[in-house]
Formats: sequence, C-alpha cells, structure tokens
Amino acid sequence: MDPVTGGTKSVRLTAIWPGLVAAMAMTLVVACGGSGSATGSASSSQDVGRGSLTGAGATFPEPFYTKAFYQYSQDHSRVTVNYQAIGSGAGIQQFTKGTVDFGASDVPMNAGELQAAGGDSSLIEIATTIGVVSIAYNLPQVDRLQLDGDTLARIFLGEIKKWDDAAIKSLNRGVSLPAKDITVVHRSDGSGTTYAFTDYLSKQSPAWKSRVGTAKAVSWPVGVGGKGNEGVANAVQQNDGAIGYVELAYVIQAKMKQAYLKNHSGKYVQGSLDGASAAAAQARNVSPANFSITDQSGDQSYPISTFSWVFLRKDMADAQKGKALVYLFRWLVSDGQSVGKSLQYAPLPKDVQDYSMQQLKTVTSGGAPILR
Repeated sequence: MDPVTGGTKSVRLTAIWPGLVAAMAMTLVVACGGSGSATGSASSSQDVGRGSLTGAGATFPEPFYTKAFYQYSQDHSRVTVNYQAIGSGAGIQQFTKGTVDFGASDVPMNAGELQAAGGDSSLIEIATTIGVVSIAYNLPQVDRLQLDGDTLARIFLGEIKKWDDAAIKSLNRGVSLPAKDITVVHRSDGSGTTYAFTDYLSKQSPAWKSRVGTAKAVSWPVGVGGKGNEGVANAVQQNDGAIGYVELAYVIQAKMKQAYLKNHSGKYVQGSLDGASAAAAQARNVSPANFSITDQSGDQSYPISTFSWVFLRKDMADAQKGKALVYLFRWLVSDGQSVGKSLQYAPLPKDVQDYSMQQLKTVTSGGAPILR
C-alpha cells in the first residue's frame, strides 16, 4: 500500500523522483509525531468530508498530484486519495464507466466523450495546473539544439531522417551535428501530452495538420512508442540520436537535454515555469471550450504549454465523499498551487482559478450545493 495515495503505486516514482519520495517519507514521520499543520483554504479542523477517493488519468500532472494529494491527506486524515496515472484517454474511459471518483486529462472531453459520460450537465471540468511539453533529445555532443515548429514537424513526419540535415544545420550554425539517424519517440497510449504536441505542430505545419492532425492519439508516420511520459523519457535516454516529447518534470528530474524551440515571437526558449506562465497569461476566457495555449505570442512564452484538467460528477450520491472531493479540489486550485512549483508546474492564473472555483460551487449532493 502506498503511503502517498493510499493505493498501489508503481515503482517508477522512486526511480524518477527519489528526492520527492524522501521528502514525503520525512513528512510522514513528522505527521506521525503529531506536528502536522493545516494546509490550504480548508483547515484541518474544518469538516471537509471523508472517504477514500480514487482517480485515474493523465501522466502529465502525476508528480504534482502525488505530492499534493499526499500533503492534503496529511492535513486531513479522514481523506485519502489513490491516483493512478494511466493516460488521459484511459482516465476518461474509467470516469465514464464510473470506476473512479474523478478523471484526469490534459485535454477537456470532446463532444463524443461528453455524450458517452452522460452529457455536459452531468459533470464539471476544471483546470488544475499548467505544464510544459519539452522536446527531449539524446545527442551527448550537442549541448544546445535549436528547432522551429516546421523542422520539428518534418522530423516527426519522417521527412528529416539525419541529425546533420540541412534544415537542422541552418538553425544551429556553428554547432557540430552528427551524421546520425534520428530515432523519433512518441506516445503509444492516448494522451493529453500528445494532444498538446500535435496541436502545436498543426499550428506550425500545414502538412502535419492535413496528414496527421491534432488528437490524443494519432497515426504516427514514423517512430517508436513509449507508454506514458516515463516511457517516452526512458526510450529517449536509451537510444543515442533519439528525440521525443516529454513533460518538463520528467526532463528536469532525469537531467535530460531539451531543445530550444522558436516561439511565436521568434525567440528560442526552453521549457520553463516562467515560459508556461507567460503563455497562459496571453489566454483569455479559458474554459473546456477554449483551452489551447500552444504557440502564444510574447518573447518569454514557451510554445508547447498546456493546462491539465479533472472531471467530477455534478451530483454526488455519497454526501461525505462528495464533500471530500469538492474540498480537495478547492484547495488544489488555490493554496495547493504552491506545491507544484518545485516540480516544474506553473500556478493557474487568477481568472482560471476563479473559473474552477465557480464550477466547484455547482456540485451538489442530493440537490444541495456542497460549497456554500
């Protein structure tokens, strides 16, 4: 049983985030010693409901959710959270089947998914954090690699096959690029990370938009697949000459190299919290119908930034469990945002926090609002 979530947890957390695991273990010792303190907008003395909550979905926010849910459970011992990072597509499926209390995806549900899940009136979708999709590469002799959107699309279309291709050379003058085959690595599962990546490429390349398009799962022209962000990260690390798209937290913790991408304003930038915040600041009226923040303007904006979302039922049959869910996510989208910074997740802009709060206030139990 995992002390972080109250459920079974994959060993990959220990392998990729040993510092995080050690820090949480120390927190557990302190909590058992009776010195835990209230965290967030809901104090430990407040009635925040009770129950064992289960969620499943996106691997993109997993490090953030793992740490945040653990911290919340330490302050509210009657609430435990078991989150399984199985990919956005699978998370939506499990939520639709009713096997989890909340689903998670880096993309809101599309029309077909909403209908299958019971319709828009039966659920809410709220943004919980902002993450970065980095372009990780494995070229030991190249410390700085610059790419633009069109060149990146041509690599993933299989049109550019060698690292010393003229198109890559023209973006990296003075850099010694090897005459080495490029190994493209992509997700093998349905993923919001894939949606953000393909959304960006569709904005950069008409060829990509017409031949592949934007979706959580696409028909990849070339490359090898990896399951989850960690699967892609591992494949890039294990293959000299590989390139793939990976959530920033995985890149930082594994000390992988990430490319500089040319943004909408013509500046070459690496993935960063500041870059994600700058991109999100350009967006207005963010909602499940207006959520893309790829290729935003601004010198500092990182071009593959994305919100991550969770889904909750609008009416909860179990009043105490429903209260536990609503208060958990009320904390997560407000005070809980501070948890993500050390893990490379940018805090939500105030207007997006406000939108999420408004949605949470519509959740009821037996017809009565949970938040008053």
